[in-house]
Amino acid sequence: MLPVDALPPPLSRVGVFDLETTGVDVESDRVVTAHVGVLDLHGREIAARDWLADPGIAIPAEATAVHGVTTERARRDGRPAREVVSEVTASLRSLLAQGVPVVAYNASFDFSLLANEAMRLGVEPLVDPAPVIDPLVIDKAYDRYRPGKRTLAVVAEHYSVPLESAHEAAADAVAAGRVAQALALRFPLPASLADLHVRQIGWARSQAESLTEYFISIGRLDPEQTLDGSWPVRRADPSS
Repeated sequence: MLPVDALPPPLSRVGVFDLETTGVDVESDRVVTAHVGVLDLHGREIAARDWLADPGIAIPAEATAVHGVTTERARRDGRPAREVVSEVTASLRSLLAQGVPVVAYNASFDFSLLANEAMRLGVEPLVDPAPVIDPLVIDKAYDRYRPGKRTLAVVAEHYSVPLESAHEAAADAVAAGRVAQALALRFPLPASLADLHVRQIGWARSQAESLTEYFISIGRLDPEQTLDGSWPVRRADPSS
């Protein structure tokens, strides 16, 4: 349970969002499962919906190893991808229209892949969703020099947020929301959601620039390459 009196009002009710997919390419991979929910000021989930899609392509074994969904299961039990993408997009659009911030860990992955899926399937995409809260971007901004990985599992443990069934969309979404609330208790975040959203745009850009420099220094990127720091929806291929 979170200490209610200390939680800033903008984060007393937050949406949470996560996708599990066929891979990590936001331009070509597909949605397999999705979760959209709402957390109250205690970090309890008070509304939730899950989706299982038939992505229309085979799910690689590497992806199945992460989230557990096989091609056979998706084809048997999954709904058409267009229906799933349309409903997930509509659910997020509704929350954002109400001024409810949507938390997504590494938001530029989930929102970018969803937008590309929407465009591919003829669904109106969320081009510039706001307000969005990305615990990964915020954690890096306020605790930049902490050593170690920044996966959701590692960061959740650091902020004493339980995470069971990692890489299951509902578990990851709820944990990300609780990490966002924990960050708001730990650090002096901007007072308004609009300010926090704008700050994250700048932080994400700076973090991508710093990581680009590091990757070039170790030979992982060529000097003319850059990582795309667009947030919360990527505008270009991040490897270009």
